[in-house]
This record gives sequence, C-alpha cells and structure tokens, in this order.
Amino acid sequence: MQKITPFLWFDNQAEEAANFYVSIFKNSKIVGVTRYGEAGQGPKGSVMIVVFQLDGQEFIGLNGGPHFKFTEAISFSVDCKTQEEVDEFWRRLSEGGEEGQCGWLKDRYGLSWQINPTILGEMLSDPDPEKSKRVMEAMLKMKKIDIGRLKQAYEKR
Repeated sequence: MQKITPFLWFDNQAEEAANFYVSIFKNSKIVGVTRYGEAGQGPKGSVMIVVFQLDGQEFIGLNGGPHFKFTEAISFSVDCKTQEEVDEFWRRLSEGGEEGQCGWLKDRYGLSWQINPTILGEMLSDPDPEKSKRVMEAMLKMKKIDIGRLKQAYEKR
C-alpha cells in the first residue's frame, strides 16, 4: 500500500467517476467498493467508497454528499511524451467538463487536471531566459498545449 493516497470527495458519483478515469488511463483498475450499511450519509447498499488505481497510482473516492466541491487549488498533472498523448487525454478528460488555460481543464465531475507535455518543463527551465520567456508567452495563449507551437517559440531567433 502506498503511504499517501489522494482521497476524493464526490456527492454521489464516486463509482461512476472511478470507472470513467479507469477507462482513460492505462494500467488502471477498480480495486474495491465499500457500501453503506445502516449508518452513514448514503442509503443502505449504496456505494460509500471506491478504491481505484490510475496507471498504478491508488486513489480513493468517497460518496460523501453535496457538502464539499473540488476547486482548482488541487489538480492532477498528467505527464505526456507526445502531442498524441496530450490530445487524447485532453479530449477524454474535458468531455462534459470545461477547458481552461495553459493546459488546465475540469472534468465532468469538477476535478481539475493539467495535461502537460514533458518538453514544456524542459523548455521553461532553459538557462536562456529569452527562450524560456518566449515559451511562457506562447503557452499563456493556449488552452490545450500545442508542442509544435512551443517548439516554434523556443527556436525563434
């Protein structure tokens, strides 16, 4: 068992959300489901907790009721090696949600994600401040990150 596990509070869609996420990420699965008994927030027999793995990382989803909502203060960053990966994660996770700026989106459950190409971090940390600045300026104009446009900004002379 991993030492730190993200614990996500849903109104009543924890199982639905877990199945959605598992369908998107490779090496993912539902690990277990715990149901409410006589006591608790939900009706007896309804899903209380779903434990699931996304690409080997364990998460817990709780159906805790409408008391708390997700905010952008917490997000999950997805490292992408290629534009195809960026495009696929962006398309699937933003479906039914909303697209944000600079590679950020909210999925249909209100959870925030950052879909980041690995090369973005490399370019932003370049020792040449002019290259880094051009990449940052290019990124700030994007919703979904476009690696080709980042490279053009980086290589511009």
